[in-house]
Amino acid sequence: MTMAMAPLTKRLSLPFQSHSLLLTLLPCLILLLLPSPSRSLASSPPPVPVVSRIAFGSCAKQSSPQPIWDAILDFLPDLFVWMGDNIYGDNKRPFRIFGEQRTIGPWKNVDRFFPSSQEELKRRYELAKNKPGYAELSQRTKVIGTWDDHDYGLNDAGKEFAGKDVSQKLLMDFLDEPEDSPRRKQAGVYASYVYGPEGKQIKVIVLDTRYHRDPIFSDGTFLGDAQWEWLEKELKGPKTELTIIVSSVQVISNLSATGYPLLFTECWGNFPKERERLFKLINDSKRSGVFFISGDVHFGEIARYDCGSLYPIYDITSSGLTRSLEEDSTPAVAFLIRAIFRIVPSTMRVFSANCRHKSCIYARPNFGAIEVNWDVSPPRVKIELRDVNGSSVNEVSFLLSELQAREVSGTGERESGYQQHCTLERESSWLLRKRLTLILWVVVTVLLGVVFLLLRAILSTLKRLSRKIKID
Repeated sequence: MTMAMAPLTKRLSLPFQSHSLLLTLLPCLILLLLPSPSRSLASSPPPVPVVSRIAFGSCAKQSSPQPIWDAILDFLPDLFVWMGDNIYGDNKRPFRIFGEQRTIGPWKNVDRFFPSSQEELKRRYELAKNKPGYAELSQRTKVIGTWDDHDYGLNDAGKEFAGKDVSQKLLMDFLDEPEDSPRRKQAGVYASYVYGPEGKQIKVIVLDTRYHRDPIFSDGTFLGDAQWEWLEKELKGPKTELTIIVSSVQVISNLSATGYPLLFTECWGNFPKERERLFKLINDSKRSGVFFISGDVHFGEIARYDCGSLYPIYDITSSGLTRSLEEDSTPAVAFLIRAIFRIVPSTMRVFSANCRHKSCIYARPNFGAIEVNWDVSPPRVKIELRDVNGSSVNEVSFLLSELQAREVSGTGERESGYQQHCTLERESSWLLRKRLTLILWVVVTVLLGVVFLLLRAILSTLKRLSRKIKID
């Protein structure tokens, strides 16, 4: 009986042993099937960083001290944007009416500005790139940008400039653009970038206002056909919460219309059809959250146009990092410049208690600072102009919801109650546009009158003295 039972017991024990083995191995099999934490972390993309602080600037002479980088570094920007005149690559002759090289006057025989060689341009870019403050910034922060006339190669130059392709390569090297970047192959340095995660995205559209631009006052093209087509696609493409359009020259403000001939600036206002096309393109795209940043003019200014688009459009001008009207002048001339800015009318400039000067123009070294508070709903945008110490000299703050597409009312009043800026400078009255010229004419006339009276008094005195001498 015992002999008969043994095989049965052995046979019965096998299934139980297999089941026990399976239960022992099951946790190991589950662990093997589950993805390991290291493999899961390696395969998942890193989170897209939020961009909330952007600095921008223009007009930095490479041979000048550049202490303003310390203030920019203290701002801790996530991105820095060059808006042109990143170096001064051209050269200028002195003002001369007479002599072998006459740069002004009826006998002018040479241009005042002339370009540098490729080797000299490269040397100046290297000097700028190795400035201690900028070198540290470029290591810590993403840097993008465009050019203006002086780093393009020649003052006020456009598409006619022969050295533009050489200048384009050198700018790409300065910005550390990858060798296979489309910007190195296309005609012009325009580009676009998108930063931030979905729901907190900022698009930066960098324009090229030099490579294809027709001569000033021709009212021809500003961007060229290819760049206009590209810009249309960019504006009508995927939506972002903010869209910053970088223009090396001012888009909204136009001091030439009210300050000429004493003041002249290159700007979109010199090409009225092209500027109208730009505003229409923004309207047709139905894109919200668009504003401009610009440089070139050697002073800082905030302008706003309320009736050219589906919402108020701002243009924040920061110029320059080293070159500025007052910094480049004697104290007496700087005082005169500040007085002129008080007199020159502007229908687009934003006047507020935040301005350091009553003119709301700051003509000393400055940079722009954009801060977006994504933690409030709706997000709030603050844009400042800051001085060399990082202190605010002018600012504007608005809710992102204020830059939402709406129908143009044309009434001149917004729901918030402030008076709209609807009349462009060139469309203002003749008396307003010529105010500076008329004041200048009156001042010159009075001065000439005073000089004439003084000379007359001196001559009269000399005659009396002459008669007295003869009598004696």
